[in-house]
Amino acid sequence: MSPRRRLLSLAGLGAGLLAITAAGLAAQAADHRSLFLVLALGQGALYFAAAWLVWRNPPPRSLIVILLVAAAARLAVLAAPPYLSDDVNRYVWDGRVQGAGINPYRYVPTDEHLADLRDDAIFPNINRSNYAHTIYPPVAQMVFFLVTRLSERVTAMKIAMLGFELVTIAALMRLLRHLDAPAERLLLYAWHPLPIWEIAGNGHLDAAALAFLMLAYCAKARGRSFAAGVALGAATLVKFLPAVILPALWRRGEWRLPVALLVTVAAAYAVYIGPAGTKVFGFLGGYSAEEQLVSGGGFFLWTVALSVWQWMGGTSPAALGALPYLILALGVLAWLALRSLSTEENLDAELGAGATLVFALLVLLSPHYPWYFLLAVPFFCFRPYPPMLWLTVASFLLYALGWPAPADAHRMLVESLMYGGCLALALYLWLRDRRDRREGVAHDAGAA
Repeated sequence: MSPRRRLLSLAGLGAGLLAITAAGLAAQAADHRSLFLVLALGQGALYFAAAWLVWRNPPPRSLIVILLVAAAARLAVLAAPPYLSDDVNRYVWDGRVQGAGINPYRYVPTDEHLADLRDDAIFPNINRSNYAHTIYPPVAQMVFFLVTRLSERVTAMKIAMLGFELVTIAALMRLLRHLDAPAERLLLYAWHPLPIWEIAGNGHLDAAALAFLMLAYCAKARGRSFAAGVALGAATLVKFLPAVILPALWRRGEWRLPVALLVTVAAAYAVYIGPAGTKVFGFLGGYSAEEQLVSGGGFFLWTVALSVWQWMGGTSPAALGALPYLILALGVLAWLALRSLSTEENLDAELGAGATLVFALLVLLSPHYPWYFLLAVPFFCFRPYPPMLWLTVASFLLYALGWPAPADAHRMLVESLMYGGCLALALYLWLRDRRDRREGVAHDAGAA
């Protein structure tokens, strides 16, 4: 295919993505959830085609097309109200509480101490308002405070999250340049449906975590380990999951990065821990129980293992809860972390190790909300691993369940399509690579 035809093909895929975005907004306005999910998955199909086109041989002068389509999709979705997630209202509320000089961890939203802060736009839309202290860590709270000093509107918070996305995109372009990789590979982040709908659409805070995480990689690539530790600490205190990246960035004998991370965490918590005490950890414990992470029912692989065990006639180990699975999962992550510590100290190896840790974490934890999978998306610019590409796009299927979802056949079907499909594809690729290696060895032996 000629360069001109490849560019036209990419532009056509971008036009299709924008058309489906418009249709998705119409489905949201009509509150047609099933149609929206179908459209989001359709966007994923166009995204796969565009990613394949760009990764193999990016058309010349296509970066401007990639950026224009990404910007147009986000601006269109930005103007619409959040759909299927109301978390952004809690962001605004926590910022408002801090603006009133009150520690956000002290009271649940319905507490009478906060009665004067209630309004008709934000307060009625806060989830878990009558029993859950805020779960968001200190750096997230700082973001909420700063944004709401400018405006206490949901749209302002969404714009701020788009600002963090601009930082992520700039950092990704810098990392691609450092690797001498085509800048057009940015498409694998910029056209992915998850950031479009979950950041521009729902205003999820994960945008800030991704920005700090990619800044950590940028700092490490420039040999600034202390700055990398600060950025990774900030990412961790926006959303705890980025902490899994530490072994990918840290090397034995390097003390600046872990020290900077610990100092950042301690300093951020010191800002809030005084009046709040242990409440500074928010609803974390209650969230773990509510999401069935304590009982074990929230982990797909553990649920499948128990189902098979009981089908074979074994007795249910319900009294143990998730403990056996957590021991196994943490063991796998610890093994991967040790392997990461021994990788070469170069950007490509560190990005690969980070991608592996993130992918394993998401599969093992089997999150119940699509936006948790945003953590994997920036790594596709460097490691477009097909099983994870599938899992991140298929995560929209979780909206077909709601949560907490009953442990029934419907939930098992949806999660099997997501996680089972991811694992099946990973197994296929592993077997194919193993076969290719065997054939390569046989060919070399025959040639000798």
